[in-house]
Amino acid sequence: MSFPFLHLSDRHRQLLTLIRAHWGRLALSMICMLVIAGATAATAYLVKPVLDDIFFNRNRTMLKLIPLAIIGIYFARGVGMYVQSYLMSYVGERIILALRTRLYDRIQDLPVSFFQREKTGVLMSRITNDVNIIKAMVSVAVTSSLRDVFTILGLIFVIFYRDWKMAFFALVILPAAFFPVVEFGRRVRRASTGCQEAMAEMSVFLHETIAGNKIVKAFGMETHEKRRFREKCEHLFRVEIRAVVARSLSSPVMEFLGGLGIAFIIWYGGAKVIDGTSTAGTFFSFMAAVLMLYDPVKKLSALNNTVQQGLAALDRVFDIIETPSEIAEAPDARILRRQPHRVAFHDVWFRYEEAWVLQGIDLGVREGEVLALVGMSGGGKTTLVNLIPRFFDVTRGRITIDEVDIRHVTIASLREQIALVTQEPILFNDTVRNNIAYGRPDATEEAIVAAATAAYADPFIRALPQGYDTNIGELGGRLSGGEKQRLCIARALIKDAPILILDEATSSLDTEAEMLVQKALENLMRGRTTFVIAHRLSTVERADRIAVVVGGKIVEEGTHQQLMDCGGEYCKLYRMQFGNGRQGDDA
Repeated sequence: MSFPFLHLSDRHRQLLTLIRAHWGRLALSMICMLVIAGATAATAYLVKPVLDDIFFNRNRTMLKLIPLAIIGIYFARGVGMYVQSYLMSYVGERIILALRTRLYDRIQDLPVSFFQREKTGVLMSRITNDVNIIKAMVSVAVTSSLRDVFTILGLIFVIFYRDWKMAFFALVILPAAFFPVVEFGRRVRRASTGCQEAMAEMSVFLHETIAGNKIVKAFGMETHEKRRFREKCEHLFRVEIRAVVARSLSSPVMEFLGGLGIAFIIWYGGAKVIDGTSTAGTFFSFMAAVLMLYDPVKKLSALNNTVQQGLAALDRVFDIIETPSEIAEAPDARILRRQPHRVAFHDVWFRYEEAWVLQGIDLGVREGEVLALVGMSGGGKTTLVNLIPRFFDVTRGRITIDEVDIRHVTIASLREQIALVTQEPILFNDTVRNNIAYGRPDATEEAIVAAATAAYADPFIRALPQGYDTNIGELGGRLSGGEKQRLCIARALIKDAPILILDEATSSLDTEAEMLVQKALENLMRGRTTFVIAHRLSTVERADRIAVVVGGKIVEEGTHQQLMDCGGEYCKLYRMQFGNGRQGDDA
């Protein structure tokens, strides 16, 4: 599809809607384009009086007037080019700003399952690389195409005014030029899609190897990763070359066809001058207009390539924007009030793709109760707690908070009730203060320090170079594992949510760090409805109740002593860890 404006899809219409929102600046820009086109046509028009009146007829009056006219024409053209360029660039940047923020907003609104399917580098490439390609189409290609169309119309008027017969024959060649442009446009779009996909894959590779550079070095895989990177670069080079071939062919074809037209004009127009039926001024004015005419026509051919690349990028961006979310909010959803909560699972089943992860879960947790979930890895414990904040939705059954199905309350108010501390501490490249106050940006200094103190983090924070204003680096890379986890606990404390989920919050820590984090967790759990997932059974012995999850089912439930007395799955797990007198790290 070479000229997409003739076949508008819904995505193209959405882009045009964004463009139309700036109609005032666009209208002024188009006036400037008309000025530029008029100045270009006037330049070709003045070739005849320059030759006939000044050089052949030696008219001194015209010798004074024509230079002044040329100065005025080029001044107007310069002003028009500046204003038009600024306005169209402004509009293009505003459109891309709107598109980029809309894309990021959509990514943030999509459920956790989407991020499990997609690669981080690919999403980053959509926001940066693909949107920039669309910007080139909007702010450069659209601008130039409109300007060139106006210029073509102005020059066509000049050549028909000078000699309509010769103009007719000169323009016969133009329709033929569009046929190869159509085919080249299709090839460019296909090649551009391949380039963007290859660039996205490279972004994925770079994100993984740079973020995991410690593992690369530890296993001595530098040479292996260098080879993989070269292979990806070679693949990108091959698809780029295919795009270059498609783009590069269109211009020579237009050059050749333009040469045919000019050759005919010289033969036909020269014969008329020799026969005395036309003047040299008329011929050269016509020739100048035709030469100027073919230039914007060739540019339109090149701009078609840019448009095709932009449309390919537009499809990739809208693939994300139009991705449906599996987590839908009910139209009549109500707000869940902040208060102590009861949480219950009623015959909950959950399937991920084809496999059942949870089967027939019936479980109730009272206000302020601490429930521990234990079992072998892969049993479904994390999936179970991920259903509470609706990171996923149940396949069958229902989850209620205070007897209300969580699908009938707003997602925002539901998640306001829940604080989460995971095994892998997730922190941001920002100050300690901003990381603690992440879920509550309006928190006072006193509240931040109080949360840090309760999380046993205040002493090490004050020992940092700038204290609470210290930047902790990407993912908190400047802190130890225990320090990062205590900041995450402080972040959960300051949120002060009535429901707490602790997913392996201490499993990756050494004994000394675990003791401090465990104390912080005791402060965090006090008075909250708490779900604790742990492999280290020593951390769950004091839980109010323990549920053993095996193969997606709850097979046992009770206190530590009750489960030990019955000698079932929990007892087996406990003996696996403590049977030789030492605590193991994993069940």
